[in-house]
Order: sequence, then C-alpha cells, then structure tokens
Amino acid sequence: MTFGDFIRILFSILIPPLGVFLRVGFGLHFWLNILLTILGYVPGLIHAIWIIASHRTRDTVGYR
Repeated sequence: MTFGDFIRILFSILIPPLGVFLRVGFGLHFWLNILLTILGYVPGLIHAIWIIASHRTRDTVGYR
C-alpha cells in the first residue's frame, strides 16, 4: 500500500465513491460503490477500502 492509497482511503471515509473514482475512474466498481453507498454508508465504505487495497494498476503488476 502506498501513500496515495492512504490518501484515497481518507477520501473514502468522507465520501466512499470519491476514493473508488480516484482509483478506477468511471467504471463498474465506481457505479457499484454509488449504489452501495446509497443503500448504506458502511457497505459503500467497506467496498471502497477493498477496491483501493486490492486493485492493481499497470505499475504495480509489472507489465513487460
């Protein structure tokens, strides 16, 4: 986990979809997080932290 991930998690505590957007953009996970946050803050927060912690980018995977 990087410092950027830590900042995204802090944003997610305030507004869960914002942290997901900063990690994956306007994708399926973002819209799913919007739905989960509407249904309840805690499910949206858990999903956001899970996405931020587990989502791999091109830089971390090491593409050749």
